[in-house]
Amino acid sequence: MKLAVIGAGLMGRAAVHDMARVEEVEQVGVFDIDESLATRIAEQYGYGKGVAAGLDAGDEQGVVSALRGYDAAVSCVTYRYNIGLTRCAIEAGCHLVDLGGNNDVVKSQREMNDEAAAANVLVVPDCGLAPGMVSIMVADGMAKFDRVDSVRIRVGGLPQSPRPPLNYMMVFSAEGLINEYWEPCVIIEDGKQKTVNPMTAVEQLEFEGLGQFEAFYTSGGTSTLPDTYAGQLNFLDYKTIRYPGHCQLFRPMLEIGLASRKPVTVDGIQVEPRSVLKAVLDQNLSFADLDMVLVRVTLEGDLGGVKKRLVYEIVDRQDTRTGLTAMMRTTAFPAAMIAWMAAAGQVEVRGVVPQELAVKPSLFLPQLKKRGIQLVTRESAIE
Repeated sequence: MKLAVIGAGLMGRAAVHDMARVEEVEQVGVFDIDESLATRIAEQYGYGKGVAAGLDAGDEQGVVSALRGYDAAVSCVTYRYNIGLTRCAIEAGCHLVDLGGNNDVVKSQREMNDEAAAANVLVVPDCGLAPGMVSIMVADGMAKFDRVDSVRIRVGGLPQSPRPPLNYMMVFSAEGLINEYWEPCVIIEDGKQKTVNPMTAVEQLEFEGLGQFEAFYTSGGTSTLPDTYAGQLNFLDYKTIRYPGHCQLFRPMLEIGLASRKPVTVDGIQVEPRSVLKAVLDQNLSFADLDMVLVRVTLEGDLGGVKKRLVYEIVDRQDTRTGLTAMMRTTAFPAAMIAWMAAAGQVEVRGVVPQELAVKPSLFLPQLKKRGIQLVTRESAIE
């Protein structure tokens, strides 16, 4: 089995690490626009299986050539490349998994479903953490009820020791963070899809032993779930977890236009506010502190005439032995897992298919434990 990773950044190197440790995998291709970086990551995380090459993810003919001969690939580059990469994977006959993060991009990818199916190719968008493996938890939970009334997804990547004033550090790309904080959010309320504004509806929650946190609406986390479970749920939403006070501090920066792509003139030079914000976040919030990832997926519904609550919970901390952060582990490992599952024939469907429909939870969820990601489930009756 030969697997490939496009993009050798933080998530890419964690994907390489995970793929190379699978016994059936004989080669891991590492592709990045910076060939020297690709080479270094292939050597450091490929465990003797890595091969590297320079590749511009926007060069579609180059991508097709690179992917020929590979069974499956993971896109670890920014979401704006994923439409083109989907075309490339179909032409190359290579299964593709991506980290996604943008609803409009996923919609465009899904329009290529028939082409992918005809080419015997599987494309699974929006994998990773959230959007990502939380969708498979939801699918698992939905099957355990006679009827589900509500699904609430809460996820956050955080520093273990917060630094003021924002009590946050960059645990993934600034572009992805701004997208989540800026784009509309899709939920289900009263059985109907609706759009709500990001960074609203702040709520308080607690994780045992860790204290109090807040959670608020952000974009992308529900991914394809509102479409997949249309007509089956009364309520579905997704909120991002942060330390208390983060939303109140960060939201005004967006409200005054710092996430806008519309240029402003500064000393006679046209400057995009969003580019400035990205640079400032990367420069001032990129600490080498230990991180953690919190996940809580709560389903409520009926089973055998009894109202029940089912909770899936993960608290994952940075692996100091490998140097892989909790965000790298919980984002890249699930994507890499689905790629090798597709290559191994454990995902049988073809086309552009959401993971909650493509991946069997009974095969996927046990793999988390093998990687040291501890998933805890709790079931209780609702009084």
